[in-house]
Amino acid sequence: MKRVPTNELLDSDSGTAAEIAASLNDLKTINTRFGGAATTEALIRQIVDQTGQQSFTVLEVAAGAGDTPRMVKRHLQAQGIELEFTLLDRAASHLGNGNSGFARVAGDALSLPFTDNSFDLVTCNLFTHHLSPDLVVGFAKEALRVCRKALLINDLVRSPLHLALVYAGMPLYTSRITRHDAPASVRQSYTPDEMKAMLRKTPAVCVEIDRHYLYRMGVIAWKT
Repeated sequence: MKRVPTNELLDSDSGTAAEIAASLNDLKTINTRFGGAATTEALIRQIVDQTGQQSFTVLEVAAGAGDTPRMVKRHLQAQGIELEFTLLDRAASHLGNGNSGFARVAGDALSLPFTDNSFDLVTCNLFTHHLSPDLVVGFAKEALRVCRKALLINDLVRSPLHLALVYAGMPLYTSRITRHDAPASVRQSYTPDEMKAMLRKTPAVCVEIDRHYLYRMGVIAWKT
């Protein structure tokens, strides 16, 4: 299945405020029920297992209102793992009203407004498929610059069966934006082999990629 780059409606906030809010709520449902939060949790547990560290500062890129970081923090805290998140999104309006308790920054993922080695980890969820291959490499280089340990990528795996499942799930989506963007996301997502080839063009010293529930890939690009 060939990758088909597509402009997603939520990328440009192409809808009413109510439609955008409904689409963001659809994303929360997808991340809660269909592998989003679970994939990020698995990646962080892998970092814990390999480093022995139990607490991390984390920059979440393209974070939206922080629903996934909030779930991940709560679930891992029960396992003795402490996470201090900073949320970054291109639009301040996506970051919510601050009730998450996380620091919030509006900024460009391709030119992160932080100094070198500012965070232990940089994470992102359903973000890299929006980028062209060159921009994935550019983002990864920026993320590796501002992290001390690793970049964690949680994203979709492109496949015909995944696309069929997305169409089967259309009745679950409450926003017309999601009904457009969900299949577009699958069509322009990457395969694990494509992701590994892109990350080999970065300063990462090692790249680990695993498949997770419902066509998710979990990527660790190690800085050290």
